[in-house]
Amino acid sequence: MEDNSTIFDIVLYIGYFLVAVAVVLAIVMPLIKAMSDPRSLITIGAGILGLIVIFLIGYALSSNEVQAFYSRHDITASGSKVIGGTIITMYLLLGLAFLSIMFTEVSKLFR
Repeated sequence: MEDNSTIFDIVLYIGYFLVAVAVVLAIVMPLIKAMSDPRSLITIGAGILGLIVIFLIGYALSSNEVQAFYSRHDITASGSKVIGGTIITMYLLLGLAFLSIMFTEVSKLFR
């Protein structure tokens, strides 16, 4: 039984390593590509700025009420506001994705 646990740990660490490599490459490769066309950095910056604005909207709409569940896990009012803002941001992004899919499908009908 101990042998299976060791193999599982090794495979798990290999998986962690591969995820880390994928994250690094997902960040570095677009930057390398952007160096050949610096104006593409404006589009990347606009996308990041848009995500920040959507999060700030979600953060502004969330409440800082500390529920009983939060107090059991030592979550403060500011932590509650961040959690609420993140959840609202997810809802907003989900709604935007749904609307963009609907827009694409409806616009295909008129082509």
